[in-house]
Amino acid sequence: MSPSTHEIAIVRQSFEDLRPLHEPTSMQFYESLFQRAPELRSLFREDLKGQGMRFMNTLGLVLADQEHPDKPSVDYNELGKLHSTLGIRQAHFEPMQEAIIETLHSRLGADLTEELEAAWRAFFSEFATKLIAAGNIPE
Repeated sequence: MSPSTHEIAIVRQSFEDLRPLHEPTSMQFYESLFQRAPELRSLFREDLKGQGMRFMNTLGLVLADQEHPDKPSVDYNELGKLHSTLGIRQAHFEPMQEAIIETLHSRLGADLTEELEAAWRAFFSEFATKLIAAGNIPE
């Protein structure tokens, strides 16, 4: 189910609250991801700092797309095909989502309410669904 306008708004606000911490937040995300799914480490570049900033930038663009679906800024076909080519599979999105949520819990603490966590899950699920379909990402 697509996130509501309210869910997108609160995800956006929390994302903006983390803006000064995007670099350490992205690094923490990758640490959490690789603890959950160590086999994914080989799919990523050695330069996780640069990769992490690209990841955060992409999250920002995806949020903008959900806020303004009539003005897409992400080419899901290109992004999906890139991820498929890199070896990403549908099953990889679950540990990615859990790594994001764990990172948000760590960074936001009590500010990550149940409502905000559910909104982030809806946002990520929508993103993953689009990426999987556009890139024909295999199971």
